[in-house]
Amino acid sequence: MKKWFGLMLVMSTILYGCQSSDENSEENTEGKLSVVTSFYPMYEFARQVAGERAEVSLMVSAGEDAHHYEPSAKDVAKVNEADVFVYSSEEMEHWAESLLETTENDKLVVARTADGVESAHSHEHSGGEEQEPVNIEIQGAAEHYHTGDMIKLSAVTDNGADFEHWHWYTRKSADEEWVAIPNEFSSELEYLASIDNFEVRAVLFDDNHREFAESEPVKIVIDNHGETPGHGEEEAHEHGEEEEHEHGDEAGHEHSDEHSDEEGHDHSHGEGEETNHDHEHGSAEGAESVEIIGLADHYHTGDVVTLVAELQGETDYQHWHWYSRSGENEEWEAISGQETDHFEYKNTGESFDVKAVLLDDDHNMYAESEPISVLIDDHENKDPHIWLDPVLAQEQVKIIRDALIKADPDGKEVYEKNTEAFNNELQELHEDYEAALEDAEKRVFVVQHQAFGYLADRYDLEQIAIGGLSTEVEPSPSRIAEIGDLVKEHKVPIIYYQQGANSSIAETVAAETGTKTATLFDLEVLSKELEEKDLGYIEAMRENLESLQLSVQ
Repeated sequence: MKKWFGLMLVMSTILYGCQSSDENSEENTEGKLSVVTSFYPMYEFARQVAGERAEVSLMVSAGEDAHHYEPSAKDVAKVNEADVFVYSSEEMEHWAESLLETTENDKLVVARTADGVESAHSHEHSGGEEQEPVNIEIQGAAEHYHTGDMIKLSAVTDNGADFEHWHWYTRKSADEEWVAIPNEFSSELEYLASIDNFEVRAVLFDDNHREFAESEPVKIVIDNHGETPGHGEEEAHEHGEEEEHEHGDEAGHEHSDEHSDEEGHDHSHGEGEETNHDHEHGSAEGAESVEIIGLADHYHTGDVVTLVAELQGETDYQHWHWYSRSGENEEWEAISGQETDHFEYKNTGESFDVKAVLLDDDHNMYAESEPISVLIDDHENKDPHIWLDPVLAQEQVKIIRDALIKADPDGKEVYEKNTEAFNNELQELHEDYEAALEDAEKRVFVVQHQAFGYLADRYDLEQIAIGGLSTEVEPSPSRIAEIGDLVKEHKVPIIYYQQGANSSIAETVAAETGTKTATLFDLEVLSKELEEKDLGYIEAMRENLESLQLSVQ
């Protein structure tokens, strides 16, 4: 992919070269430094530092997204003729590295403004103090379980760690890799017993989603009293039904029936005659295809992936199952609790494939979708939104200053003076945020897009990102109820969405939960509102402060 992209840039440069030569010559005759910037915050910072001494241009223009941008031939030509190129990081501008590898410009000075900022932030956040080691014990495991039983476990720490973000993992044996259990993020686990023995462990993560402590593995023994673990699908299904009648437990019956459907059907998608029968059955019925809608280009860890399966035709069948796999060489596994055409799943940080299957009244496959890939991209586990912290923004400005001085030593005094003036404004902005937010009793704010982590860390706020607010798929009643519980728990009056983003679904959720909506600028995009109001970085951030105070009070 990178080689293809590089070849494209080279060809684009050659094709565009003649057209751009006159423009570049015209710029050079002005005697100004040529500075090309990636997206809006970099453009704004560079303009403030350069003043009238440089010609500053913006690559990602109005309405375009820096994450998914692809440089044009004109962009390539400009960088080839520029004195300075300014960008934030590869986590934000994923295309920057390939662009720079392709550029043939020996005099180009590159300002990667994230340099040194991540480590500075990490040091500030940790405060130089180390947490004491934590031991985790898993409690509640029974001597053995039957297939279809509900396994209930608790992870207990020995020193009352403040962190509350948990993940649970399973594996079949010590030779297998650990697999995250979907949608389990508390210290309590409820998990349906399968056919085979397996191991389980609990992992506690810190506020930066780094692994903080983990338990020893606990072996879960499945003993079906004479039935051999791993027996055939039909036998497992029949045995599950027998166990249900023996126990006579209503909750257990529900879970066992769910297990029989999901696990049995899951295995039927492996090798063997049953798979062929299912596919033949679907063809014989003339079933229409299934299309999955609502897929985003990528998600962040913890986002809720919200999808809808649409059958291209009509049927009375309503029994759906959703299956996932971690890669093409892995087996499909049924996802517990997903039995309607709506799929709502809080991802655990690993990309995966998913497909939807519609069953007939006899639990045979009637139709299934093509697999789709759900991409989890945490930008290499780094939050790229550095510029939303006014203190770290000052560090970015200094990096730009140094790059301009390197390219134009004669302008050192101008660049230093402009940097000092702008950073004084940023410091004043920071102090205004501190004064406005420091005494607030409610410190939680809810956003659609997890972009405000640096800002939240700086001012001791808690950002809650609500995934699943797709522009294509209406949230299901269960999802709205979940959001409602969250709103009630934290007494949240506002749901924020990014300025320039589609607000219709946020407004629907707000209406259902009795809240209101408001906007925050993430400044990823040079929006129409920024242009129409002629808002610079300082002005937009001040509007953010006013908006935040609707929740942080």
